[in-house]
Amino acid sequence: MEVEFIASLAGLAGLAIGLATGLAVRVSERAQRTQVPGSAGAGVPPGVASVLSVLRSSAVVVDAEDRVLRASSAARAFGMVSDDRLVLDELLAMARLVRRDGEIRETEIQVGRARGRSRADGRWFAVRVAPLGSHGLVLVLAEDLTDMRRTEAIRRDFVANVSHELKTPVGALSLLAETVESAADDPEAVRRFAGRMQYESVRLTNLVQDLMTLSRVQGDEPLPDMRPVGLDEVTAEALDRCQIKASSKEIELAVGGQPGLKVRGDEELLITALRNLVDNAVAYSPERTRVVVSTRRVDDLNIEINVADQGIGIPDAEVERIFERFYRVDPARSRQTGGTGLGLAIVKHVTTKHGGEVTVWSKEGSGSTFTIRLPLLEPAAETPAAPLHTTAEI
Repeated sequence: MEVEFIASLAGLAGLAIGLATGLAVRVSERAQRTQVPGSAGAGVPPGVASVLSVLRSSAVVVDAEDRVLRASSAARAFGMVSDDRLVLDELLAMARLVRRDGEIRETEIQVGRARGRSRADGRWFAVRVAPLGSHGLVLVLAEDLTDMRRTEAIRRDFVANVSHELKTPVGALSLLAETVESAADDPEAVRRFAGRMQYESVRLTNLVQDLMTLSRVQGDEPLPDMRPVGLDEVTAEALDRCQIKASSKEIELAVGGQPGLKVRGDEELLITALRNLVDNAVAYSPERTRVVVSTRRVDDLNIEINVADQGIGIPDAEVERIFERFYRVDPARSRQTGGTGLGLAIVKHVTTKHGGEVTVWSKEGSGSTFTIRLPLLEPAAETPAAPLHTTAEI
């Protein structure tokens, strides 16, 4: 009996040991499977983290179970990663394909585009997905292409707009020339068409001149001819160039504010910018109204030039876009007055080149006030503000 009892105990002990050993093996295997790809420290190959930290592209490392082991702050900021998961289905599908066949894949994706919005919204990325090591890890690199795409879109729009604007006067000149030729026996018709040809040639000249000015001021290069410029002279010259157009509509041009202020800049460019503002004010103002140009010292460092009119005003929805090239609040009215659509863009770039800014206040039916703020050349002695007077009194 004792022998049988001992044998039974030995059998039970052996069974228990066998079960314990099997359980230990399973726990060990599970732990190994978890540690190989799952731990951020053990899953990323040595040196990879250091390389990823210096890359300009957004970087994400994904393990064999589609969990994110490492993600740059940019990748999280742009909405590619949330917690430990890739949230973009396109990236997740690419990562699985690369893990399956080991081939590097590239594509372009858009992130952050709201439903119902245009394709210009959101950010664009060039994505490259490649295998990383031999444990099912995948590396996702995304380079931000948004600025480049916007620049390309601006360039395409600019070329299209220039082509359209040039086509109108050039086509008109060609048609008028044919008409003059066919009306050679009618002196009155020839004079009428010749006057129209002169108008279109002036319009074409203005467009080319505005394009040249805009090309000069929109680059990153500093202006070469910067010298002390008196705002009194700038204001007088700008108003003088607008006097004929204002007189044709019986619009009074008045000037006032603080005299003797100076800035450092390019005098001709400043005159051009101010002339464009006054031209706009005259073009969009009813007859027998008033346009006022005033200057004042804001503080010890800055001055302001204000151009106020009593015109039709600008809708709130359009204010943010009026400084874009070729943008017109009222295209029909602008073409009727001979505008090129570049005037306010030139004002913005000229002001920026001089270290200043341009702002606008406007109310439909009540007029608009454009303000150019520029750095003061030197702290001048306080002088009383000059009374308003018309250009006839200058």
